[in-house]
Amino acid sequence: MAQRNIEEELKTLRSLLKQEKEAELSQYKAKMTGTSLAERKKQGLCWYPVKIEKTSFDSGERLLVRVSRPKEHLESHLFQSGKLISLFSNADNDKEDFVNGVVNQVKEQEMLITLNNDDLPDWIYRGHIGVQLLFDENSYREMETAVSFLIHTKEDRISRIKNVLLGETEALFAAVYPINIAALNENQNKALNLVNKASDVAIIHGPPGTGKTTTLVHAILQVLKEEEHVLVCAPSNAAVDLLVEKLSEQQVEVLRIGNPARVTQELLSKTLDARIAHHPYYKDLKVIRKKAEEFRNLAHKYKRHYGFAERQQRKSLFEEADKLKDEAEQLSFFISNDIISKTPVIASTLVGAASYVLKGKRFRTVFIDEAAQALEPASWIPIIKSDRVIFAGDHCQLPPTIKSVDASRAGLSITLFEKAIDRNKADVMLTEQYRMNTNIMTFSSRQFYKNQLVANARVANWKLFPDDLPLEFIDTAGSGFFEQVDGDTYSTYNKEEADLLIRHFNRYTSELEAMDKLREVTNIGIISPYKAQVSQLRDAMVVEGRITEHISALLNINTVDSFQGQERDIIYISLVRSNEKGEIGFLSDTRRMNVAMTRARKKLVIIGDSSTICSHPFYDKLLDYVNEIGAYRSAFELPAN
Repeated sequence: MAQRNIEEELKTLRSLLKQEKEAELSQYKAKMTGTSLAERKKQGLCWYPVKIEKTSFDSGERLLVRVSRPKEHLESHLFQSGKLISLFSNADNDKEDFVNGVVNQVKEQEMLITLNNDDLPDWIYRGHIGVQLLFDENSYREMETAVSFLIHTKEDRISRIKNVLLGETEALFAAVYPINIAALNENQNKALNLVNKASDVAIIHGPPGTGKTTTLVHAILQVLKEEEHVLVCAPSNAAVDLLVEKLSEQQVEVLRIGNPARVTQELLSKTLDARIAHHPYYKDLKVIRKKAEEFRNLAHKYKRHYGFAERQQRKSLFEEADKLKDEAEQLSFFISNDIISKTPVIASTLVGAASYVLKGKRFRTVFIDEAAQALEPASWIPIIKSDRVIFAGDHCQLPPTIKSVDASRAGLSITLFEKAIDRNKADVMLTEQYRMNTNIMTFSSRQFYKNQLVANARVANWKLFPDDLPLEFIDTAGSGFFEQVDGDTYSTYNKEEADLLIRHFNRYTSELEAMDKLREVTNIGIISPYKAQVSQLRDAMVVEGRITEHISALLNINTVDSFQGQERDIIYISLVRSNEKGEIGFLSDTRRMNVAMTRARKKLVIIGDSSTICSHPFYDKLLDYVNEIGAYRSAFELPAN
């Protein structure tokens, strides 16, 4: 009976995934069909025009193109590393030329793209170039395949891990000799020992700044003492790359499957394409491929009207080309297998674990980082290749992004990480944090982590100068700074609040400069949950030049999601919402606010309308907290200029 319940749960999951796919595809079509380039730019689906800055081949002989957009066209966008795109030109009025590719890296003004082409298209330098997002059907196909496999599998080990993670069977732990790593704190060592004991699953719950990645890397190092290979995954390319970098620092050999987001030569050298290009048999592979191409080209030289002998010769050339192509594929498969078999750590995104190069491969252990940000179907992709899973993440931070409201409400928003932590006794929470001043940390600790977080002595009293307030809440209540809605994107913004933030920001950074403390600031973030407010702030501060070039170089202005996993010396948060009805929209997703507030190391400034946000219990408690520590200030206290 219980087994049937799990199968029903998985069937429901598959149904919700289809619902999500249909919702995303419908939204994509609605944004693309019959819309102008200007509208697509507003919606974050397109950069146009762009300039080709550089073209090159990476160490894996993949074609790279770096493009930039004008400074005055810095609209918010939906591009991320790993996303499928189309690079196009509409210089020819009769047709649109295009070539598809993948985003490697995207910054505010620049994007690096890997093209699915061996050579640059002829039209690339004609001008009128743009980059446009494509709908990624492959990810949905791989997720659906994984869930369907789980429903029907008869494999004992997969069935067991399925039952354990979904709470039907109790997780097992072996008795092993305890270890203690001097570089780790008490709870980090507890997590490490839990991983060593786990037969099925272990969960590292890592609140902000508690050294989750450090602990995970040590866990991987310990497992590699007993196991020849491990699979390491995360939902995003950026999270995978961070693990690759950290493991490489420990002199661990890593093979990166897929497109890296952090495009450094060192990271590119770890990709499969690069490793294939440096394999001893690669020259042989190139020779075979070249011969196949030559035979095919010779066959194509025969014109439409030719006799029997020519027809036979043409057929023979095609057959020879096909034989050589098969030979090349077999050699390529051998080279890939040879590289994979000799590399201790294979790293990929969750969906990337479905890559053909890992087909038929099994691992004793898979590590999944940032597991609380992953859709459940995506998490299963690497798990079904493994005998046990080690999760790391924090379900009190950002959840996965879901397009379908109905699918989200029906349960798609609940991650496998959350289910596993709720249905098993297999987790350790890290409690000592190394990022934030105590005043910045405490509210988050109370609201999300049962008040168990403790600031490490090195950061507990971290300030930019002795008399500074680590946390300030600037209240705009009564100032008439009412929110507005952007007519094109339907996103909310608050121009007066943005102006107030800039005034406070410029005054504060000027104070730091006067005290010669600005040189101690390595980076600054300005966060708003609303894309329209991000655009307001970017336009005012960067495009209009209301900040100095030096400050601009330190600054990143973006939405909450883009700051996940990052930290800054100084963080400003613009809450935006200000209305007479007390409506706060998706500010009510308090996990987003948890992420925003916990990015700050030494200084956190929150600007919002208390009379609007206090209708929600979370923000009511936040206002109590800022009063408790003397961090409350009214907007009326700030000078006009």
